[in-house]
Amino acid sequence: MKKSLILAGLAASVLSFGTSAQQHSEQDHSKYVWPKDELVKKKLDNWQDIKFGLLMHWGTYSEWGIVESWSLCPEDEGWCERRGASSANYFEYKKAYENLQTTFNPVKFAPEKWADAAQKAGMKYVVFTTKHHDGFCMFDSKYTNYKVTDAKTPFSSNPRSNIAKEVFDAFRKKDFMVGAYFSKPDWNTPSYWWSYFPPKDRNVNYDPKKYPQKWQEFKDFTYNQIEELMTQYGKMDILWLDGGWVRPFSTIDPNISWQKTIPYDQDIDMAKIAAMGRKNQPGLLVVDRTVTGEFENYVTPEQSIPDHYMPIPWETCTTMGTSWSYVPNDKYKSLREIIHMLVDIVAKNGNLLLNVAPGPDGEWHNEAYQRMEEMGKWVSVNGESIYGTKPVAPYREGQWAFTGKEKSTYLTYLAKEGETVPATVVLPWKKAEKSTIVTLIGEIKPLKYKITPNGIEVTIPEKVRAAFASQPAWVFKVLN
Repeated sequence: MKKSLILAGLAASVLSFGTSAQQHSEQDHSKYVWPKDELVKKKLDNWQDIKFGLLMHWGTYSEWGIVESWSLCPEDEGWCERRGASSANYFEYKKAYENLQTTFNPVKFAPEKWADAAQKAGMKYVVFTTKHHDGFCMFDSKYTNYKVTDAKTPFSSNPRSNIAKEVFDAFRKKDFMVGAYFSKPDWNTPSYWWSYFPPKDRNVNYDPKKYPQKWQEFKDFTYNQIEELMTQYGKMDILWLDGGWVRPFSTIDPNISWQKTIPYDQDIDMAKIAAMGRKNQPGLLVVDRTVTGEFENYVTPEQSIPDHYMPIPWETCTTMGTSWSYVPNDKYKSLREIIHMLVDIVAKNGNLLLNVAPGPDGEWHNEAYQRMEEMGKWVSVNGESIYGTKPVAPYREGQWAFTGKEKSTYLTYLAKEGETVPATVVLPWKKAEKSTIVTLIGEIKPLKYKITPNGIEVTIPEKVRAAFASQPAWVFKVLN
């Protein structure tokens, strides 16, 4: 199969991919269960303080520039579409897809470059895809040959072939919290998609109750792979589990569209997995996405931001471009969009996990590095309004966002494209006193102001207005 033909036929399929594949934002967050383990609570508090992280989806699928894993799923959905020379026959397509293992060779892989860019952007934690639904391991698992370190894979001869380990080590050296993304479903292992039956949809293709021994094989396989990650890859802070259809039947919410189609109980014994994880990694945050309960330490709306403050730990995971996985010539969000997302999320008590997808050569798009640099310039000045803050009521009001810590309250104005700083601004804050000091972060001198019935009316000098003209957000600090 010629890669050029595949790319021509397949690249377009990712552009229409939205959030419908999993729809994590539909979850009822009122059922959140607070952790009891003191080490978990401490780590969760720390995680909530750092606010901003990097997610990376990467695997052999980057060679074709397609939606990660989903074209293997025999469902008639836009994100599952197959194109290219083998698309007419599912089994030929699956064989061609899995054969990408024999050509995957990201010779430009240099995770220190990513860690450096993410640190400069103001990110404080990383979540890396150790395995997506297709089952291809970006780590050296002894329980499968479908992995980057197998002899079939050209990159296996590279001294840095254990990609997950290299990524985690590089980011830890920058003092990042480290998280392992791990897909619970595995469409490559015969204990999940048993070769006796053809796959029917994203779910296990046999009834676990009818074939308990086969299901036990899958449970053991999953436990063993997660144990590898928890024991052989250094200090781990987060176990980020995707594929929410692998869950106990009793946890299915029939009011959520994608959950009500789950045909079987797919209980993998999360209590056992979490206990093992925390034995080896004390305080480990376990994020069993969408499976509400004690093993979802924070909730993860996907490609969406709640429209209100939420008093529980949560994280919006979203893409810097249009796709979770690498797409040639992807279109990236502007600096303004990303900063506005970050400020909006933090004001509502959440974290932002922003995805950047490496390409088949092991590099990011140049524009991703550029956006990281731009973010860093804003965050380096205004970070005190983000890190270690708590949301302050009314949280969001029009173009204003409210956060605070100690005696400081931060009022951030989300400026529209082309909007300039006016000579006077009324801050919607009615708790000022005569001793209150108001500054515009980035300027040393306090602003002159007067207290009005509508808030604090500040006067902004022309020189300051000119300096802030192109900024995506202006942060006013009110110190009482």
